[in-house]
Amino acid sequence: MTSRDSLIVKHLGLADYADTWAAMTAFTNERGPDTPDELWLVEHPPVFTQGQAGRPEHLLLPGEIPVVQTDRGGQVTYHGPGQLVAYPLLDLRRLRLGVRDLVTALEQTLVDLLAELDITAYAKLDAPGVYVASAKIASLGLRVRRGCSFHGLSLNVAMDLEPFGRINPCGYEGLAMTQIASLLSEVPPMGLIQRQLAAQFVQKLGYIHCIMPDDFTPEALAR
Repeated sequence: MTSRDSLIVKHLGLADYADTWAAMTAFTNERGPDTPDELWLVEHPPVFTQGQAGRPEHLLLPGEIPVVQTDRGGQVTYHGPGQLVAYPLLDLRRLRLGVRDLVTALEQTLVDLLAELDITAYAKLDAPGVYVASAKIASLGLRVRRGCSFHGLSLNVAMDLEPFGRINPCGYEGLAMTQIASLLSEVPPMGLIQRQLAAQFVQKLGYIHCIMPDDFTPEALAR
């Protein structure tokens, strides 16, 4: 088994956004040429995050929800409980992937995951993310440093969508947001959706070995 072939999936549960951002930044700064890639799966308490290109006019009425200025790409978005957030911490040079390649792989991971749930979704070339009909269900925002990626994607599963009305999501005025819970009568458990996303990601990136968290075993997910 080599680091090129291997992916470690970590399940962080509900974790503070700023703490998670600091941890993935440290991981990226400290990793070496033989450090295995990791995929972090997490939910965050309510927070608005503003990308490097973020414009203040897209932040309308944040109210009591904190706003964090980050170093990822893109504009403003919202994270909250019931949203699946995935951070691919990858050595892109070792994988021989460009940023556009990674974006495409992440979008296709989401499209195929949603297809497993009988939800027809698609990506747009001019507006990164994944859409169902005319509404956005998943957002992307990445950063690459020393050829390695961090930050990532968010998929709306079963959350309070109201805070998206306090911003122009991803910089688009009036953009409708949706979620799996609005499209299905019965929503699979978050842990199962996280595991399905990880499996799709492994397939898209071509990893041979994947270490999954203990709570992603079929026995644990069945409880």
